[in-house]
Amino acid sequence: MKKDRSIGRWLDAEKIEYTEDLPLSGCTTFRIGGAADWFVRVADGERMERLVRFASREGIPLFLMGQGSNLLVRDGGIRGIVARMEGELSAYERCSERVLRAGGGTPLTGLCMLAKQQGLSGIEFAYGIPGSVGGGVFMNAGAYGGELCDVFRSAECLTPEGERVTVSAEEGKFRYRGSAFADLGLTVLSAEFELIPGEEATIHDRMKELMGRRKEKQPLEFPSAGSVFKRPEGAYAAALIEECGLKGYRIGGAEVSRKHSGFIINAGGATCRDVLALIEHVQRVVREQTGFMLEREVRIVGED
Repeated sequence: MKKDRSIGRWLDAEKIEYTEDLPLSGCTTFRIGGAADWFVRVADGERMERLVRFASREGIPLFLMGQGSNLLVRDGGIRGIVARMEGELSAYERCSERVLRAGGGTPLTGLCMLAKQQGLSGIEFAYGIPGSVGGGVFMNAGAYGGELCDVFRSAECLTPEGERVTVSAEEGKFRYRGSAFADLGLTVLSAEFELIPGEEATIHDRMKELMGRRKEKQPLEFPSAGSVFKRPEGAYAAALIEECGLKGYRIGGAEVSRKHSGFIINAGGATCRDVLALIEHVQRVVREQTGFMLEREVRIVGED
């Protein structure tokens, strides 16, 4: 399909940094994916607002990419615009005694480090989650018994049409790996989190403990998108997959991790097609042998 050159002219006029035909394999934790027609880096909320309005007005597909985790990009890449927040949209600060504010592009690990330095506790569980604040809010990211909804206060967002709105915790309609932000296609410009005072040393020890557990149990030495499947009611995805003898099962370069069977890793040269075939195989075998239907957690975007 012929690229719309008017996009480049508009980006130039708006002084928004971009790269054409950027391979997204270098932008995702899976190290898989075709190219984005236009990969843009947006440094402030005003430019992001104008970008969203432009895409909506012109009917141009716009996909917001955070840290590229929990994401599988198809081998044909993504048409239209892929945007990443940088600059002030990836900054964070303490804005009151118990509240931290972070831009949507802020890495969750950076937010956790700020909380520790400020002696604020409650978000230690997110240390090591390889995502951004915006993506984390979008999917209500969580680990080790905690979820972002536990500490979320409010967020400044853009609607798909580019209108600014503020969303409260109640309006966020958080649930296990879901939220109103995902339901409504909102772009999180910034979010506020309310934490509780704590001792920096104690917070540090908890973060260190959780990171140690991650390194011990998760295949961090291989590219992946984290846990591939949601936790089914009454069971654990990894336990079901292992029970079915699928640990180490491989299709092409995609493999069910031998270290943690809830992960599918890129063992070398994996394509999106490999991963999708492996996901479908795991779902089919688990359903046939246990009766559980594993629901995919990883988000799939792009074209074949």
